[in-house]
Amino acid sequence: MMHLPLKVLIIGECSGRMRQAFRRRGFDARSCDLKPAEDGEDVYHYQGDIFHFLPKTPWMWDLDLSIGHPVCRTMANSGAKHLYLGMRKENGPNPARWAELEAGVEHYKAIRAIPARHKAIENPVMHPHAMRMIGMGKRQFVQPWWFGEPFFKATGWELDNLPPLVPTNKLTPPAPGTDEHKAWSAVHREPPGPEREANRSRSFVGMCEAAAEQWGAAIVASSRLEAAA
Repeated sequence: MMHLPLKVLIIGECSGRMRQAFRRRGFDARSCDLKPAEDGEDVYHYQGDIFHFLPKTPWMWDLDLSIGHPVCRTMANSGAKHLYLGMRKENGPNPARWAELEAGVEHYKAIRAIPARHKAIENPVMHPHAMRMIGMGKRQFVQPWWFGEPFFKATGWELDNLPPLVPTNKLTPPAPGTDEHKAWSAVHREPPGPEREANRSRSFVGMCEAAAEQWGAAIVASSRLEAAA
């Protein structure tokens, strides 16, 4: 018998945007992050390490969908140069950065291993070292402007038992060199500072709405098939 509402856990989200999108559609969606919930919905947010909550939180033991947002700083292709001393390959490996990469990879794999009927893990365009260490599964890359948001940010999704996202409101990107193109590149042009990483990693509303609508429909259909079997 299908249990309702279906349970969705968003790991590594403090904005609440993905959680809100699923809850608006009737799912029992909750988030977990080291930071407090930015939207103030603390009742649906676990603040702390997911692997602290997982063994002692019964709600998390029978998930219909898990959506992971692991820290990707050391895995992104844009930061590959930091794997080497002085950011130059000829100088040899930077041991501290490689240690951070290995820790990041293990965290990614741990999120992948969390039991759930359907899974999605966000990831950037990765450098070859990270891809080899992680062993990438089925992956789709999307852009915010596919979903009505005027921004550039290649976002990868490793999908397990989920369909690829279908664009909902594809915009036309502006010409390179124009002021509008610079505005669309705000994520990449984010200035250095304490909020840079958080601002660059925050999910886009349009993509969250598409994920909740499309993946939500997929997990409902799957649960109905299981219940009827």
